[in-house]
Amino acid sequence: MRFDILTIFPEIFDSYLNESIIKRARQERTIDIYTHDIRKFSLDKHHKVDDKPFGGGPGMLMTPQPLHDAIQHVRKFNSGPVIFLSPDGKMFTQRRAEKLAKRLIKQSSKHKPSRSNKPTKPQPGIILLCGRYEGIDQRIRDHFIDEELSIGKYVLTGGELPAMVVIDCVARLIPGVLGHDDSHEEESFSPALKRKKEYPHYTRPSTFMGHQVPDILLSGHHEEINKWRKRKLH
Repeated sequence: MRFDILTIFPEIFDSYLNESIIKRARQERTIDIYTHDIRKFSLDKHHKVDDKPFGGGPGMLMTPQPLHDAIQHVRKFNSGPVIFLSPDGKMFTQRRAEKLAKRLIKQSSKHKPSRSNKPTKPQPGIILLCGRYEGIDQRIRDHFIDEELSIGKYVLTGGELPAMVVIDCVARLIPGVLGHDDSHEEESFSPALKRKKEYPHYTRPSTFMGHQVPDILLSGHHEEINKWRKRKLH
């Protein structure tokens, strides 16, 4: 399964996607992540991707042609939805991440990989469109976007950070990405914890600067420990 990112700043992703868990998952081909520079799809001789909005107003808008052509190009390789990261979108939650991951897993189970290095048909995945400036031309949003997601009620300078959030949250739900597939089953907002926040965690030493780990966690009584953890959910 693959994630395709459409952006005018692909280098922003280089460091984050090449560290830790995501890096290992990419190396093992559990997931594939590709960045695409929207500027390369511009027909303007200077690779311009923005212009003034009709009707006036502050700032610039991303023009439709490069966005459309970038989306159509990536659709040749990725059969998943085109998601635009926007403060106007539906709130991205753990529940929504689970739905996206389940859909990816289901589609991937039906997808037969090509025996050659080049895929013969689009792979299951997600296409993430990162806006910039004052936003993108509304015609792209109306006719070429499948879904809009927001990571919060605030405004960022672009969709790159939200794209990283979506990739990180969804990818860790894919079997094989985490060291143990059950690592995410008892986390904050998971179904196992009834969508509540996780209980407190402690590690060695048992006393740090006069602050003691709760005695129950040192008792070895697993049934009582489980009861304590359930009481601490919030």
